Amino acid sequence: MPPDCSRMTKRPFYENFVQKTFTFQKTVTLNTAYSFIMDQQIINLYDEYTHQPLRRQEFLKRLTLLAGGTAAAMALLPLLEVNYAHAAVTTDDDLFTEYISYPGVPAEMKAYVARPREKKKYSAVIVIHENRGLNAHIEDVTRRAAKAGYLAIAPNALAALGGTPADEDEARTKFQQLKAEDNLKNFINVFDYLPSRKDYNGKAGCVGFCWGGAMSNSLAVNVPSLKAAVAFYGRQPSAEDTAKIKAAVQLHYGGLDERVNAGIPAYEEALKKNDISYELYSYEGANHAFHNDTAPTRYNETAAKLAWLRTIDFFNKYLE
Repeated sequence: MPPDCSRMTKRPFYENFVQKTFTFQKTVTLNTAYSFIMDQQIINLYDEYTHQPLRRQEFLKRLTLLAGGTAAAMALLPLLEVNYAHAAVTTDDDLFTEYISYPGVPAEMKAYVARPREKKKYSAVIVIHENRGLNAHIEDVTRRAAKAGYLAIAPNALAALGGTPADEDEARTKFQQLKAEDNLKNFINVFDYLPSRKDYNGKAGCVGFCWGGAMSNSLAVNVPSLKAAVAFYGRQPSAEDTAKIKAAVQLHYGGLDERVNAGIPAYEEALKKNDISYELYSYEGANHAFHNDTAPTRYNETAAKLAWLRTIDFFNKYLE
């Protein structure tokens, strides 16, 4: 069980936190260690900070209150924030990779591409990032899709605004500058770009995470040619829009993700009502962003690996 912050004075909490961190890291996986010491209220606070207009100063103030002191809060912070040093785990040794550009609004869009090295035609999988733009983690996920035998393309929503800032807070702020209609058009445009490639066989799917999960749902609504859409913990479309979906849909949710999960019942009802082929999975004990292996406190290795296996099986079924 996580420590009860309310019953600890500031200094004992920090000592208890440090002792558990370094003791348990020696004997169990990092994921287990972090899960053991991290209170769900703290994870929920970080989720609020990364998805709602919560200033960093306010986030740190509330984190300090939950942790029991400034020192404890600063010790917790590296465990909450993503660390891209963990992202480069999928090599490109047997892959062809490149960066490409295609028309966008208000400026040119850019994307990372990975596919098997053999020159032939492949089904395409569009990989859609979270609300921080294209980064090392999503490029790694793109290579995973390529390793599974797909032409994987990861557009960068922030390319139209000059690219992804190194600072995550600045990146999230930039997302607020994106116009919804322009942004959707920029992702639809990648499907217009695909036929220009000699390595594309005419079949396409998409997979998105968090902000990208919502975009994956939106592409299912707005791209009639889409064969398969996979959404990881993404905002759901309205019942009216759901009726427009032609693709098969696969949905993954963390059991502890109350914010996103509130939209599941209405979405599932609309999918059933419109006779849309879908698969829906909820992973008990998993948080929002459980697939992101650069987010130590929320990454759930068991759920992530199972969800990705299901994703590839889904693409194999609908894109072959």
